[in-house]
Amino acid sequence: MGMRGIHTSINDIRKKVFAEVARLSYNYQPGDLSEMENIPYRIIPGEVSTYRESVFLERAIVKERMRLAMGLPLRDVTEHAPVSTGAEECVHPEKYYQPPLVNIIKFACHKCPDNQVHITDQCQGCLAQPCRQVCPREAIYFEKGQCHIDQSKCIKCGKCMSVCQYGVILRMERPCAVACGMKAIRSDEYGRAEIDQEKCVSCGMCLANCPFGAIADKAQIFQCIQAIRSETPVYAAIAPAIAGQFGRDLSPEKMRAAFRALGFKDVVEVAIGADLCTLEEAKDFLSEVPEKLPFMGTSCCPAWSVMAKREFPQHADCISMALTPMVLTGRLIKKENPGCKVAFIGPCAAKKLEASRRTIRSDVDFVLTFEEVMGMFEAKGVDFTTLEEMKVPNSASADGRGFSVSGGVAEAVVNCIKELAPDQEIHVERAEGLNDCRKMLMRAKAGKLNGYLLEGMACPGGCIGGAGTVQLIPKAAQEVEKIKKMSGKAHAYESKYQTILPELEE
Repeated sequence: MGMRGIHTSINDIRKKVFAEVARLSYNYQPGDLSEMENIPYRIIPGEVSTYRESVFLERAIVKERMRLAMGLPLRDVTEHAPVSTGAEECVHPEKYYQPPLVNIIKFACHKCPDNQVHITDQCQGCLAQPCRQVCPREAIYFEKGQCHIDQSKCIKCGKCMSVCQYGVILRMERPCAVACGMKAIRSDEYGRAEIDQEKCVSCGMCLANCPFGAIADKAQIFQCIQAIRSETPVYAAIAPAIAGQFGRDLSPEKMRAAFRALGFKDVVEVAIGADLCTLEEAKDFLSEVPEKLPFMGTSCCPAWSVMAKREFPQHADCISMALTPMVLTGRLIKKENPGCKVAFIGPCAAKKLEASRRTIRSDVDFVLTFEEVMGMFEAKGVDFTTLEEMKVPNSASADGRGFSVSGGVAEAVVNCIKELAPDQEIHVERAEGLNDCRKMLMRAKAGKLNGYLLEGMACPGGCIGGAGTVQLIPKAAQEVEKIKKMSGKAHAYESKYQTILPELEE
């Protein structure tokens, strides 16, 4: 998974940017965003650079990160403008994302080699030179005691790599492009990474894997806090992947107190919506597969479902129409608390896009990632150790809480089908990462998965590997297991909310 869960200087800068934007919003006085000009100097103090060649470049990058964290567009580097230009428009809680959601800060990009085979200086200049013998293009030559590759002739087949007995031939690839399951990253005229927005599904894997921190998504931290400061109650709908994300000191018992400390009215588990989504998918599967549809794909991961419908249009109706756990939970909260606002707190960049769809805007007002909320805790100086412990809400089933781990959605749906139709045999195929999801759909298209339930997850490990997560994936999976065990119900069909499901779907 690359760098996930490893603490790097990029995490530090992101956390500082999110914390400063949160602080700016908590202290905001109408009409005055002048403090924005000081923030880059607080995050990157002094005159000596720590990470890059100059402190000016570091501050320039922080300025753009800060704008994106406020939901503002990147600026054209050729124009001179203060960092707060146009910032007033982000003050309105109603402001939605202006696409694109995922952005490359061009002057932070390292211009990594796109795909190059390279003989390192550890080459022993051996007598056999098997690398030269197997090269189909005679791209390898011997000079000054070492072998070298003529890049203009190399076709990157990798044969030389496989025969070098010293293992000193490497393939250099761009980490963001390797992480992108949509092949949406190319080079611009200066060799910097560029996102093809026609292909991008906003899974955020590129931003989680860029070791230069050149890629960032937009955030609604500022807007969400403005809503919290207004008269309107704002509820935090917390995704099941939240387990363990904020470290040992923020236990499930302290979750309510923690979010109240940020100004939220209360916390509701999205696992409740996951139970309802499970019931819906189980019913759909039983009524449609295989009579009306050859197979059915799960609906909850937006990056997977957008990819599936876009690349396999003839099977678009095979992706479940069930509302996602986020939407069902948002609707439930608003039904029980008319006039409130809902902030979905999750691991995911693509959920930001899902929530901004016209049909869903009224159900979910804000989407924040765990990383962004970490910045809010920092801004508010919330000390987890001193928080009051409260009873953990127990309305969601263990299966609903397991939605965040690869395989969990399919397992929940299968358990539900077993209850509704005990004699029905059900086959499951699952994939994590969009590359593998695509392969799974190719097999389904070829008729090899008829009668199957397909679970697609855009991120490795499932939602616990999402772009907005903080913890190592195996550790996060353990934490999810723990909260599953704390649940009073095992399966989705025990949900006390199923009677109102028809109302939520209208």
